[in-house]
Amino acid sequence: MRILLDHMAIQRALTRIAHEILEKNQGSAHLALVGIHTRGVFLSRRLAQIVQEIEGVELPCGEIDITLYRDDVGRSRLHPEVRGTQVSFGVENMRIVLVDDVLYTGRTVRAALDALIDFGRPRNIQLAVLVDRGHRELPIRADYVGKNLPTARDERVSVRLAECDDKDEVVIE
Repeated sequence: MRILLDHMAIQRALTRIAHEILEKNQGSAHLALVGIHTRGVFLSRRLAQIVQEIEGVELPCGEIDITLYRDDVGRSRLHPEVRGTQVSFGVENMRIVLVDDVLYTGRTVRAALDALIDFGRPRNIQLAVLVDRGHRELPIRADYVGKNLPTARDERVSVRLAECDDKDEVVIE
């Protein structure tokens, strides 16, 4: 196991992503964050806090559960755990930034796009990830990346966050 990002590196990456989001969108008007369960939700909340510190504006934050939108649901004998979706703001004409911890094959993001579109038609949807490890199976790319990590397919990238794992780090196993 190698630690690739510690608490400070994660914080720096999120601060940079927040600045990039604000720059690309020319501020925070009509902007909202939607985290993909589980760690994407915590990362989106952290990004919202950073944006509030920078702009003095509270961004709408939502949570998306992609469990029932996955293309492999029902292929396993395991019963998927549904965590719930909360998007308490209208998505029409909004610029939505989907937030996730690791971008790998792109299948989770595809499912999140399907789930989000069920709420309406945003002006656009952007993607922010803490880690992009490559190996895409779908034509999906992140607009904002904390760290690009070239990996082998048999390696495992784990993002641990204080909110659910008691510490912040990104490790490769």
